[in-house]
Amino acid sequence: MTRLRLPVQLRWSDVDAYAHVNNVAMLTILEEARIEAFWRHPDPTEDRPDSPTAVIDAGPGAQTSTLVARQEIEYLAPLAYRRAPVVVEMWIGNLGGASLDVCYEVRDLPADVEGSRVFARAITTIVLVDAATGAPRRLGPQERAAWSPYLEEPVTFRRRR
Repeated sequence: MTRLRLPVQLRWSDVDAYAHVNNVAMLTILEEARIEAFWRHPDPTEDRPDSPTAVIDAGPGAQTSTLVARQEIEYLAPLAYRRAPVVVEMWIGNLGGASLDVCYEVRDLPADVEGSRVFARAITTIVLVDAATGAPRRLGPQERAAWSPYLEEPVTFRRRR
């Protein structure tokens, strides 16, 4: 099983009156990890190289834009503010024709570390869109090659009875 692991620093403003990360802020944490993993950074002067999965062009003039078609999140434990970043583990639950399902677990430590706790699990369906026409566009061979090693079973959510 190959997963991307990205540290995401919490912000004080992520915390709500109940002293834990707000549900909307959790979606922003997922977005930050997803953009870091899948989008190329348009500034070539940055000192960090893009990951091998960063194959979507971003920024002005990009030929592809992305739309969030669906998101589902399950909160498993309250996440209080902390100085140490959370670890967002990501993998691909499905590669479709013009879409992909990005799966996440938000943890305090990587899954292979004893005592790692999961705060939330989520799935985001992303649709690739041709920026000129606004129509969905098919995933290309470069994208499939970059993302296929991270393909595994999607997140399983608990269901209410």
